[in-house]
Amino acid sequence: MSSNKLMDPIGKLMGLRYKSHPWHGVDIGKETPEVINCFIEMVPTDTVKYEVDKETGYLKIDRPQKYSNVVPALYGFIPQTYSGDLVAEFCMEKSGKKDIKGDGDPIDICILTEKDIVHGDILAKARPIGGFRMIDGNESDDKLVAVLNNDAVYQNYKDITDLPDLVVDRLKHYFLTYKDLPGNPRDVEITHVFGKEEAHEVINRSVNDYQQKFEKLGNLLSYV
Repeated sequence: MSSNKLMDPIGKLMGLRYKSHPWHGVDIGKETPEVINCFIEMVPTDTVKYEVDKETGYLKIDRPQKYSNVVPALYGFIPQTYSGDLVAEFCMEKSGKKDIKGDGDPIDICILTEKDIVHGDILAKARPIGGFRMIDGNESDDKLVAVLNNDAVYQNYKDITDLPDLVVDRLKHYFLTYKDLPGNPRDVEITHVFGKEEAHEVINRSVNDYQQKFEKLGNLLSYV
């Protein structure tokens, strides 16, 4: 019996026994960039900031929310994406800024839904409709905006321009202030709000950045 035939059942058993890493082990989805899988780290009721530990894949406590800044939507990232050179190039092209680099993280996303989702550490299927071109220092830190796929209320929103101004302003305010501490402001700016097509381009570029960054990881996983 060939080694490849032996590895197939082993790979399946590994997937059943061990939790997949939410960044590397979850597929972005066959309908990308129109509909994508997302990993949710935080929900609006959280009073603690959670984020995925990059090494283990477990959700960890980053810091308590000391000030009254609550995430206004489901918040997480897009699996198998990476903010690298291609994402940074697009950021410079669209913002007119120079010497920008990718922040080395998966692409952040917030998802609007009418449902009350009470905890993170879950997967959600979402439809991107736009985002914010955010620059943190000299790093590209795009924040995409999406709606929960087939949501009863938000499914009719096709582009970020369809959203009420209040919703957009609330999201923008959160991203501009959630890292701030009194007396220690961050060098963060949002250069502009962009629509669905630009969000799709960010996703496509970040997928290519991911493949270039983690090509060796992909080769390794293909043998499992």
